[in-house]
Amino acid sequence: MNPSWPRRGVYAITPDESDDARLLARVDTVLGAGAAWLQYRNKAADPAARERQARALLPLCRRFGVPLIVNDDWRLAAAIGADGAHLGEDDGELAAARAALGAQAILGASCYDRIELAQAAVAAGADYVAFGAFFPSPTKPQARRAAPALLQAAAALDVPRVAIGGITPDNARPLVAAGADLLAVISGVFDAPDPAAATRAYAALYQTPYSPQDAPHAHE
Repeated sequence: MNPSWPRRGVYAITPDESDDARLLARVDTVLGAGAAWLQYRNKAADPAARERQARALLPLCRRFGVPLIVNDDWRLAAAIGADGAHLGEDDGELAAARAALGAQAILGASCYDRIELAQAAVAAGADYVAFGAFFPSPTKPQARRAAPALLQAAAALDVPRVAIGGITPDNARPLVAAGADLLAVISGVFDAPDPAAATRAYAALYQTPYSPQDAPHAHE
């Protein structure tokens, strides 16, 4: 992973947006408010639309100095020259993605609620590991639930740890305290009444000191 990319902050994930101009405007707002990374994700679009939207997002990310990660599809990431790809358990081999994208690309892996998946992902070349859902998520209501202790356990892997799933500025502090380097959010920013203010609220969690009540309890 390029060492110039930030390792902490807001990891904004795009919503399923069919209107290209609206997508770009919504992303522009969130990046302008300080999101550190952007993941392009659209489960509703066909392949041609996904490629068109991903290509359109790339210069916007470049303008803000934010890496563009493509969800699920490392081949699309390679085709458009994106900064990396994020793979779930059914999205192909991390090693193949690394070979195609090169050493400087950001390669992430969904590890759900299992530390052994994170260990295997890092061994296969992942630059970061993502755990969740930590809270009920409107995007994936049936997602497996993870505990903050996973973030603590993954510290030994020495890669950024991403938390995802129903995260809000109000419930995120225990995750940051447990070691979440990046907070991955979709509806938390893009469906917020004021997406810029929501982005800044998440980012502020990395700018204020922890207090004892923020730390996760051992039973969580």
